[in-house]
Parts: sequence; structure tokens; C-alpha cells
Amino acid sequence: MRPRTAVRAGRRVGRFTGVTSLERLLDERLGAAFTAVAGEQVDPAIRRSQRADYQADAALSLARRLRRNPRDIAAEVVRAAELDDLCETVEVAGPGFINLHLAASALERLLGEVFGDERLGVAPVPEPEVVVVDYSGPNAAKEMHVGHLRSTIIGDAAVRLLSWLGHQVVRQNHIGDWGTPFGMLVEHLLDIGESEAAHELSVGDLNAFYRAARVKFDADEAFKERSRLRVVRLQAGDPTTRRLWHVLVGESKKYFLTVYSQLGVLLTEADFRGESSYNDQLGPVVDELTELGLLRLSDGALCAFPEGFKNRDDEPLPLIVRKRDGGYGYATTDLATIRHRIRDLHATRLLYVVGLPQYQHFEMIYEVAREAGWLRAPVRAEHIGHGSILGADGKMLRTRAGDSVKLVALLEQAVSRAADVIAVKNPGLDAQTRAQVAQAIGIGAVKYADLSTDRSKDYVFDLDRMLAFDGNTAPYLQYAHARICSVFRRAGLTYPVAAADIRIGEPEERHLAVQLLSFGDVVEGIVDSLEFHRLAGYLFSLATAFTNFYEKCPILRAEEPVRTSRVALCDLTRRALATGLGLLGITAPERM
Repeated sequence: MRPRTAVRAGRRVGRFTGVTSLERLLDERLGAAFTAVAGEQVDPAIRRSQRADYQADAALSLARRLRRNPRDIAAEVVRAAELDDLCETVEVAGPGFINLHLAASALERLLGEVFGDERLGVAPVPEPEVVVVDYSGPNAAKEMHVGHLRSTIIGDAAVRLLSWLGHQVVRQNHIGDWGTPFGMLVEHLLDIGESEAAHELSVGDLNAFYRAARVKFDADEAFKERSRLRVVRLQAGDPTTRRLWHVLVGESKKYFLTVYSQLGVLLTEADFRGESSYNDQLGPVVDELTELGLLRLSDGALCAFPEGFKNRDDEPLPLIVRKRDGGYGYATTDLATIRHRIRDLHATRLLYVVGLPQYQHFEMIYEVAREAGWLRAPVRAEHIGHGSILGADGKMLRTRAGDSVKLVALLEQAVSRAADVIAVKNPGLDAQTRAQVAQAIGIGAVKYADLSTDRSKDYVFDLDRMLAFDGNTAPYLQYAHARICSVFRRAGLTYPVAAADIRIGEPEERHLAVQLLSFGDVVEGIVDSLEFHRLAGYLFSLATAFTNFYEKCPILRAEEPVRTSRVALCDLTRRALATGLGLLGITAPERM
């Protein structure tokens, strides 16, 4: 191994202005030094390191362009960089890595700035956007199942994050409330009588109602024909049919809102924007696309052929905008939707939180919208795709009978299991507190298991793992938060702490300090990608750093001024955990 070249930086504090990101400071200082050495702008490629606090790797890639030894480039960058007020030592290691060991004085100064900021160093965006988030999207007259979980959880986290950063976020719950099935459902409602149907629907047994209608539709030709005629009446605006349709959709919405309340997401009745709401816009969308020359007949249907999409035979892939029978499908509704969101809601960022199998469909919708001139810079549309939830067998999670797992049953099981765990962990909690904590832990465990997984991947639903108090789980993070609250209760202290002079001495304090100063960088780093597993991973690292600090560094038994400093570190950690979990839609209990 090559010897390391060490450069000691003198301590000079006072160059910081305002609440500043530590990683951004390092990036600016080293970026300027790399640019001076290379004669062109260079990304210093800064990352956290196991051998130092941070590491810059750009010398290795730059060496190939400059045809120089990477260690020589790194040494020259170190000499040019203004790091004396940030780093205790800066060293060139290995083939040309720059290792950065932060000065305690710099950590203390930056912690003080973050401590005094209620937003923990994360400023609202200077230019807020109107962001539409399309998520959840269940079908009316059907119960929500496990397949709706990921869209609802990920979409809710996106809403919380972007709202917290200052964007104007418009929630859109694009429920399936129109089309052929509703002729069948309305006809079944008439057969059994409105009062009986209202009773069945009010108790939330939507699946039984739907299945009964479907059985009749498949077995009875007369009923099937009546259902088809009923669809025509529905689309034509027949008053009786529309009234009964409203009954079906209204009861479905009540049920959905109950599930959302149990899940703790932000969706409200005002956010429902069903397929039916775009019905009057479908014809005008077709007319506009026809006038633009974007549609042509294909096998009797009117289709768009967006650029860049081909089938297996290398032929242009059609997007059916009007069926051969004159009806409209999902594509037409989605085109009307995107036009409405751009023209009427004035959105500049459109997020569609939908499973990955729908990727091509939405990319075709976006391309048609571009060709129509609706989707133009700075407006952009993004498919926030996600994988599936699997059972222990690695297949789609289903009941033993092969049915989709009802979402309500899944959530109730999680809360019930959490209550059992809490009864053992903390039997002294009163019944009301225990119920509240069980709700927070059970629902939090389900959400965190989803959000801590790369959303593009599938994951196995395992309540034993989700509810564990160790490892990368919600209960582990929630327990770290509750432990801090316990420290304050034992000492008779209140939080948040008004002011404190933070001092870094022990290694565990130092590691916790670096983690705390990374909060803003992590949050801002996921705004574009919405990769919430990165925020979850950060919170786990923060909770782990706090646990080590808690176990190695006495807090309430420490002498002053160390005691006050460590109490302040506890409070800052509490705030970071609560804020981060809140952005994920997870409650941080004060007792567990």
C-alpha cells in the first residue's frame, strides 16, 4: 500500500454565513480547487467514507483526461483548496483519494447554526412549483387490496416532502368510477333494491356486492344485455342511472376515506378526481388531436402513433384514442387528464405514482402530449414507478384462497401484532397510550418497510421483520426517538431546547454530529429522484449513531458544560428523527 500524504489544516472559524450544508461547503471549496488545477469545471465527487468523514474521488477520473498521475493531481488540489476552517486534516490516500477529517470546531459551529433553525438547515425552495401528484387510484365498488399500498404510501411521502419544501402540491386520486362495469353494478343494485344495496355497501362489503353482480353478468344473458343498455344510459346522463351511480361511488369514497384514515395518509374527499370527471373532455381531446394530425384510423379505431414506440414486429405501436365502436378507453382519459393538469391546474411537474408495468403506457401518453404541444418545458411528467409486494413464497401476496389480500385486514393485523409487542416491551403503559403507540408502530412498520426499499424493486411482506426493534425498521427508529423523549422526562426537561453551546469531544459525539449535519443534503438529494429509501437509510444511520452515543456517552450524569451539550445533541437528534419520519408519513411516538 502506498504511503498516505497528510496535510494538516489550521483551525480558522468565522467564514460560515447563514445555515449552510456541510457537504455543499466541501463541494464548493474542493470544486473550486479542482477547477483551478484542471482548467475546467470539475465535480469533486464527494461522498461519505469509512476511512474519513468524507472523501473526494475526482482526481482518478480527471487523471485520464489530463494524462497525469492522480496522486499528483490530488496533492495539488489539496494545496489549492481552502479547507483550513473545515478540516482538521486532509490527506491523499491510495491511488488518489482525498480524505477529509473534519475539525471539531467546524462541526460545533455548523451544529449551532442548524440547532437554531427550526427547519434543520433545509430552506424552502426559492421558486415553488405547482406539482400534481397522482396516486392511490382504487376502483369504485371494489375494496382496496395490498396492490394499492405502494402507490398510496409512496405518493403520500412525495406530497409531504414537496409540500414541506414549499411547493404547491395538488393531490389527485384518480379513482376508477366510470365505464362498462358500472352498468352491471347499477343493474344489480336495482335488482336487489336500493335499501338492501345501501345496507350492503354501508357495511363496507364492496367485494361481495361486486362479485354478486359479476356472477349474474357472466351467467345470465338477459342481465348482461340489461347491463350494457344501462351503460348507454349512464353515459347519456339518464337521471335515475346517474343517481344510482352516485350512490355506488359515494359509498366507495366513504370506504376509501376510512382506509386512508387508518393508514394515516393525507388524501381527502376533495382529492378524488375520478375518470368520470373527464367524461366531457374526451370528445374535445379527440377533436384537438385530429386537427393536429396526430390520429389516424387503424383497424377501425382512431389511434395515435407516438414517435419512438414499436411493437415486436418493429411496427409503430398504436395508442387507441377512440375505439372502433366509438367508445373511449384509459388512454383517452389519461390524455384528457394530462391536458387538464397542464392547462387548468397550471402544473409544471406531473408525478404519476403507478406500478412499473404501466411504464410504457404512460411514456406513450407523455409523448403524445409533447407532440400535441401540451407538455413543453418547463413542464415535465414523470412516472414514479414501483415494484410489487410479495409473499414469503416470492410470488404476489395473496390469501390462501388465492384472492388479493384486503388492505384493511393487512393494516389491522399489523396494529394487532404491534399491540402484542408493546404489551411485552412496556406493560406499564395505560390502555389509551398503548393503543396509540400500537397504531403508530403497526402502521409505521408497514410504511417504512415499503419506503426503505428501492421503489423500483419488489419486497417481501414480513410482519415479524417489520415489527422488529432492531435492524433497519420503523420500530428501531421510533424507539430511538422515544428514548430521547424519556431522557427529557427523567430530567424534568422540556423540548425543544432553547439554546445550547454544543461541544464535540468523544468519537461518538463526532459521528453523531456528522450524521446530523447530513440531514439537509439527504433531503434535498431526493427531491428529483423521490428515492425515499435514501432518506430511510439516513434515518437508520442517524438512529444507530445516536444509540452508540447514548450507550457510550453519559448524558444526565455528565458534568457541565458537557451535560448541556449532550442534551442539545439529543434534542437535535429528536428533531431530525421526527422530521424525517414525518416526511415519510410515519409517527414518532414519545413513549414506547
